[in-house]
Amino acid sequence: MAPSDCSRVDAIPERSEAVYLYCLARGVGAPPAIEGPGVDGERLLNPIPFRDVVAVVSAVRVDDFCGPAAEARMKDLAWVAPWACRHETVVEAVMRASPVMPARFGTLFSSRERLIAWLAIHYVAISRALDRLGDHEEWAVKGRLNRRAAEAPLLAAALARSAAPASPGARYLEERRIRAGVGQDLNAWLQTLCERVAGQLREHAVEFRERAVAPAVSDKEGVPILNWAFLVPCESVGDFRAAVQRITATYAERGVVLDCSGPWPSYSFCPSLEAEGAE
Repeated sequence: MAPSDCSRVDAIPERSEAVYLYCLARGVGAPPAIEGPGVDGERLLNPIPFRDVVAVVSAVRVDDFCGPAAEARMKDLAWVAPWACRHETVVEAVMRASPVMPARFGTLFSSRERLIAWLAIHYVAISRALDRLGDHEEWAVKGRLNRRAAEAPLLAAALARSAAPASPGARYLEERRIRAGVGQDLNAWLQTLCERVAGQLREHAVEFRERAVAPAVSDKEGVPILNWAFLVPCESVGDFRAAVQRITATYAERGVVLDCSGPWPSYSFCPSLEAEGAE
């Protein structure tokens, strides 16, 4: 979910507490069962119903998220990580009982009344999104490349086609020229491969998103080459995962590895609610 008009803070006044939003879910009949503490590890979770939607919230201290000290803590991974993990734990627990629109970490409202007013404005968009996400799951596919393994057959073929110069110096320069050309050939091959693989996986999904590719952690793990999200019908998840495995097996010798994970809360496929009108 990308509620940019309320993410982080909703004009928090001078008060000690705010309403922290985890996600929105269907609230027909009994709301999703939620137990245990919220993002701060202390305060209990609380569902706020609105029509057939429920907002899963908890109270938080304003100074945990607002002000200079909070801004400094947000840059400290040791502080942020456990809070963010508790946020995700809540969203994933609700996801087991209902389609969800997850809120970003740190989404606050100044009061219960302001949250309900926001729900009234965006109710139609929220309801449509929950209908669309029902019986679907978000799955992530990340790709890594062992560049040396991928270049090896291209380099061998290029060297075989080249007539070796007589002198060692000329051979060295020729090999450098060939290696540079192989790098360009590999980049073109990767682009074609990614387009082909995306097309094959999209046959099992209703929506697809490209996400930012993280930098490499180490050469041993390979170079990240793709980071995709797919919205997959629940009945097609088995076929989708099997397709990922087949593609990995097909291109393993070329140094390509696909990692599939999920299901995840559907952050990638929730609408922005900033511009939606009231209903």
